[in-house]
Amino acid sequence: MASVTTTEEATLERAADAPMLAQVERWAAVNSGTGNLAGLKAVAGQLADAFAALPGEVRLVAPDPVESVDAAGQVNIVQRGDHLHLRVRPEAPVQLLLTGHMDTVFAADHPFQTLKWLEDGVLNGPGTADMKGGIAVILAALTALESAPLASRVGYDVLINSDEETGSHASAALIAELARGKTAALTYEPALPDGTLAGARPGSGNFSVIVHGLSAHAGRNPDDGRNALLAAADLALRLAKLKSPSLKVNPAKIDGGGPNNVVPDSAILRVNMRPSTPEAMAEAESALRAAVAAVSREHDVHCHIHGGFNRPPKPLDPAATRLFELVRSCGAALGIDIAWKATGGVCDGNNIAACGIPVVDTMGPRGGAIHSSDEFLITGSLAERARLSALTMLRIAERGTV
Repeated sequence: MASVTTTEEATLERAADAPMLAQVERWAAVNSGTGNLAGLKAVAGQLADAFAALPGEVRLVAPDPVESVDAAGQVNIVQRGDHLHLRVRPEAPVQLLLTGHMDTVFAADHPFQTLKWLEDGVLNGPGTADMKGGIAVILAALTALESAPLASRVGYDVLINSDEETGSHASAALIAELARGKTAALTYEPALPDGTLAGARPGSGNFSVIVHGLSAHAGRNPDDGRNALLAAADLALRLAKLKSPSLKVNPAKIDGGGPNNVVPDSAILRVNMRPSTPEAMAEAESALRAAVAAVSREHDVHCHIHGGFNRPPKPLDPAATRLFELVRSCGAALGIDIAWKATGGVCDGNNIAACGIPVVDTMGPRGGAIHSSDEFLITGSLAERARLSALTMLRIAERGTV
């Protein structure tokens, strides 16, 4: 790919000069754990004000209802926060989707609430890398793009959802709607500390298997009971045996049981499954249902499966590979080495790829130790990644494709 032109450089400098660090510090100072509706509302308001500087309409979109199984086996509706959506030039010949998330994994009562400098250029704080830093990069790159001669060729949708950390159940339909017909998509999860991007990703499914048995006295007539806890444990062991090179299985928790002198009549098994291919996903779901049927029959209990595969596998198909190669060539023009590798994590990039849209989903700044109190952002990478994003979008606009 050609070196950066004088016209491109002017746009890239505008991206690099944006006040990203100040924005990250302001946004990360507000707790916005997925369940903290007040914090999410506050952050959504700040983001709406910030993105209003771009042309187009900024709106807050109500979340879809989300079901959750509690420890008693009851299915309840869980409320999520509003999502932010910006649409600019939907009539332009090149259409992009840029996504990020405003929620973090840190609840309102989590002890990790404040920011501090670990060393010069390394900022520790909740959501600094994952991914309020990424949101700042989106805004900087798009603000710079608007000043470029090619801007009129590019339309885009920006989605900042409120529930990515819990699977995007309240925003999955919106993601699919906005992905439709796009030339390409960029998602702003953090890159690894050395700048490596995530390539192929597995899928992910979370299941709660509700087991209904029959209570009885543990000493007087235990054989009249049907032990739901034992059935759930048997199911956990059977599912664990499904592990293979193409499928990871994690039986994570069993809710249920009670007094030692009562045969437990209810239990809930929580399990996560991560298939690496669509074929493995179909096989995993079939095997799960077969195991549930066998346990139901052998333990004489009734089981109900709640949940599903909310993140399909994301292989690197030819279109996605071309987009990665374009990002790498843009990095080379900027003196940045870009590489990628398969990862075990999942994100909204999975959902976008399932719509047939090429996506690079780690376009955010470099950082690490995410989902822990050691989370950090390498602040110098804000300008680096804003330049990379701006150049990538300019060259997609110039080519009209990836």
